[in-house]
Amino acid sequence: MPPRDTERRGIPLRAVAPNAVTALALCSGLTAIRYAISADWERAILFVVVAAVLDGMDGRIARMLKGQSRFGAELDSLSDVIAFGVSPALILHLWSLQHWPRFGWVFALAYAVCMALRLARFNARIDAEDQPHKSAGFLTGVPAPAGAGLLLLPVYLWLASDRSWTWLQDYRLVAPWAALVAFLVISSVATFSWTSLRLRRNVRLEAIVVIALFGGLLFTAPWHALSAAAFLYLALIPFSLASYARVRRLRAAAASSSAASPSPAAPPVDAAPVAPDSVDKPAPRRSPPNAP
Repeated sequence: MPPRDTERRGIPLRAVAPNAVTALALCSGLTAIRYAISADWERAILFVVVAAVLDGMDGRIARMLKGQSRFGAELDSLSDVIAFGVSPALILHLWSLQHWPRFGWVFALAYAVCMALRLARFNARIDAEDQPHKSAGFLTGVPAPAGAGLLLLPVYLWLASDRSWTWLQDYRLVAPWAALVAFLVISSVATFSWTSLRLRRNVRLEAIVVIALFGGLLFTAPWHALSAAAFLYLALIPFSLASYARVRRLRAAAASSSAASPSPAAPPVDAAPVAPDSVDKPAPRRSPPNAP
């Protein structure tokens, strides 16, 4: 009788909830494109921010419900390509880069392609255990939601100025900015992982107050808050580079010290004394079993 196939096919029910949140993030990214086509920049950016919030929720929901799956990881990457790669690139192109007819689209395309390559690199290394940045509490390059937030910084500043800073729409300024963000997305620069940051005990209350004030600013003056968050993230990149360089030095010193320290030699084994009368004597012949 052939063995029964006891493997359960399909996606477990507990994995439906995080995948549904990921699908909502995908819908938010597509909706941002819809509003960008109609030049409704506030709503376009709003739906990119909603996609970022949903992207931060799906992984935690999956871990809480123990519903992680390879399908969910692939769906999350596809959603990130649309919400944080294609959508911000189209927003920036329709807002500014389209005024550079020959080359404007190239810069928007370069950012979207770099985001897709970043996510493909993540998927290729998703099962790799040897990841120096991750093991030290860092990320490799700028993550997808942060990359989208940085790319849209000129739009934040333009909206924060009540659309009076029209010089921000100059493609000669926006195109190099898009190229810089695309480089940060695809680069191997070590950046801080928010989940690995630790606060001292004596500043916990102050941190809660700062977060609460930022939340209030996000509701009352969202473009100023998003601009401040983007500048703060840019300011943290040199500190993350210095911190990771220190971690690498400590690891190299530990590796060199362990390689330089000699391993304890095994104690010499004293040879057993040989009796003088046993020298050059043949060994006694043993009788085979069952011998008479």
